[in-house]
Formats: sequence, C-alpha cells, structure tokens
Amino acid sequence: MWKTTAMLILIIVCPVAFGQGVVFVSGSASFGYIATSGNTDSNSSNVALGLLYEYRIWDFEFDLSAIGASMEDETTAEAYSSSLKTKRDFNEENYFFGVLDWNKDRFSGYEQQISESFGYGRQLVNGERHLLNVEFGAGARQANLRGGVSRDEGILRGSADYKWIISQMSEFTQDLIVENGSKNTYVESVSALKARVFDDISLVISFTVKSNSDVPRGSKKTDTFSAVSLEYDF
Repeated sequence: MWKTTAMLILIIVCPVAFGQGVVFVSGSASFGYIATSGNTDSNSSNVALGLLYEYRIWDFEFDLSAIGASMEDETTAEAYSSSLKTKRDFNEENYFFGVLDWNKDRFSGYEQQISESFGYGRQLVNGERHLLNVEFGAGARQANLRGGVSRDEGILRGSADYKWIISQMSEFTQDLIVENGSKNTYVESVSALKARVFDDISLVISFTVKSNSDVPRGSKKTDTFSAVSLEYDF
C-alpha cells in the first residue's frame, strides 16, 4: 500500500520539485466555529485549506479539511480529508489527471481510506457564469476498517465540479466524487454557497455528504456535515 502511495506522490510532486518557474496561482483558508450553552452545551468547528500552483502545462492542487463536533463533552463528529492532484493540459478543454485522496472519519466504520487514481478530464462548460468539469479514471483504494480489518481493491473513479457565478459578490459550487469498487462504493458530495463580505473575506455555507455502501455492523452508511465559516482568499 505505502509503495503505491509513495510512487504516486513522487509522480505528482516531481515536476514541481525539479522544475523551474513554478507559479503560485491562488489559495484559500477558512475557519468556522459554533458554540451553544444553557440547556445543551455543544460546539462544532471546521477548517479548510486549498492551494493551486502552475508549472507550464501542469496544474497542482492541494486541499485539506477537518470537521469536529461535540455535545455535552462527548465527541459526535470527527472527520479529516486531504487531496493532492495534478493535471496536465492537452488543450483548453482536455487534460490528464492523477489524484491521491485520504479520508478519515471516526464514526464511519472506516479508520481511513486512501485512493490513487489516474484518468481523463474535460471542461464541458466554460461560460461567463457557469463552469463544469467532469473526470473519469481508474486506480486503487486501501481501506482500514474498524476492528483492524484491511481491504484493498481496484476502483473506477468519476467526479464533477460545477460553479455558478451568481453575481460579482456570490457563487454556488457543487463537487461530486464517486469511487466504485467491488466491495465498497464511496460517494462524497459538497454543496457550498459563498458570499463576499469584505475584500478577500467571504461567508461560506456548506453541506457535505459522505457515504459508504458497505460498512461494519453498527455503523451508518451516510454521514452529513453542515458548516458555516469565514473564508480568506489569497
């Protein structure tokens, strides 16, 4: 498992590590926190970081997020995810991609899931207000289930990224990932509404769904996360 992961990391980062002229394009960092007290004491927090670099015909994207919640001093949600992705453009609409995903959800029944995928992507819509990218690929997934059970399998991966620019001050995004294996199908959906409140600072309301078709006994197949956060674009 770790040899495969290490090889993919090297493939992704080598063009940056050995090349010249790497350009930082954009980044974002967000944080949200909600606390209540009185009859019920609860709190929830979420953090996220996104970075985008370019090197000639290559794009490099890094995303990291964490979500946590507790009620009456008992943890009710705890999830982490990260993604490292490279894209090589063939022309304005078509590209090749490689992606490494890591997910850890304390209450999903899976200690962690790591997947490596390669494939083809296409920009289907590139208008002034609407943008849509779709990707199809294949790869492998390594999962550690609760109880020390390990599961390795090949996967087919499909994804779609949609953005609707509502106005100069607001936008809506919908991201969808599906990883289909012979033993488990993992689906992740993130819907977000973003409104600028001051210069590079925006208010973001998001709803995340993570689902596994096969989970250990006693675990639910689907987890949902609602978040309100402030995002800084740089």
